[in-house]
Order: sequence, then C-alpha cells, then structure tokens
Amino acid sequence: MPFTFPEGLAPEVYPLAWLVGRWTGGGVIKYEGIEETEFRQELVFDHDGGPYLRFESTLSVRSGAAADGETTDGQVGESAAFDTVWSTETGYWRVASERPEGLGENQHPLEVLVTDASGRLSLFLGVVGDGRVDLATDFVARTSTAAEVTAAKRLYGNVEGRLLWVEELAAFGHPMGSYASGELDRA
Repeated sequence: MPFTFPEGLAPEVYPLAWLVGRWTGGGVIKYEGIEETEFRQELVFDHDGGPYLRFESTLSVRSGAAADGETTDGQVGESAAFDTVWSTETGYWRVASERPEGLGENQHPLEVLVTDASGRLSLFLGVVGDGRVDLATDFVARTSTAAEVTAAKRLYGNVEGRLLWVEELAAFGHPMGSYASGELDRA
C-alpha cells in the first residue's frame, strides 16, 4: 500500500509524516529500583498545519500489579486491566531549519519538546531519516517534586509498519541504562 501524506501537513515536517496517526500497543518498563512492569500505550501524533507535529503519549499499567503477573484483585495476565496511568507526556516535534554538517542525504535534524505530567520538561535533539528517529536530551528541567531524571535517549523505528521504540534514562543517581520499550500498531 503506497504512503500518502496526511492532508494539510506542512512540508517542513514531511520527514515525520510516517508518524502521524494513533498508535496503540504494549511494552515493558524495567529500571534500577523498578520491577519489570508491563504497560499499554496510546501514542498520538497529529498536526494543525503548522511546521511541527503535536504528540501525546499515555502509558498505563495494571492496578496493584505484583511481580508474578497477578494483581491484588486476583486477576492474571491479559484479563487484568491496564487501568492505572504510569505516565503522560505531551509535546511538539519539529524538523530543524538549520542542517548541521555530517548528516546523510536522507537524514534531517530534529528538535523535540516533551512535557511529562509528573513535573519534567525535556528538550531532545536528534535525527530523523529512513523510518528511524534517534534522540538524546540536550536539557532536562524538573520541579522540586519530580523524579530525578538527568538525561535520556530514545530510538523510534518503523519496522514493517509497526512503531517500535526504546528509551534509556539516567535517573535516581544511576548511569544511563535501559528503561522501557514498546511495540505499537496503528489504531
């Protein structure tokens, strides 16, 4: 099936056009001090014709999840609802107008602003091209009550029409390490 650009999409964000839409799926969170936890995710990239994409991501986990996969209410596996929000993010993705030296012909510089409802604002810089996005934080600000996250890296990829992603964090005094990964399908 041929790809068509979303109606009204600004030419500046054509390198990101493959992300536009609603994505749903699941994944796993696991980090130093955080037990392995399955999640469900809803991720939406949309636009209003401006030279950027808006995005919103919500990760939900099972309420009362225990290490063995059984919840405190006795539900097991897929029958247990993903009904507790773990995190919500909103933000903007835009292709930078200035092209740094050294980028491949099919690569474009990327700027991503992410606001996390838990009190963190991150500026990611990176590259998009050939169905792949590589991002790393350039700046992280947080409120006094937010988790101590000092840096992050993210990788998104279009793999046979699915959106796969991984995130690494440097947080809680720990060095950069694997935090979460997900596999999403268009909804």
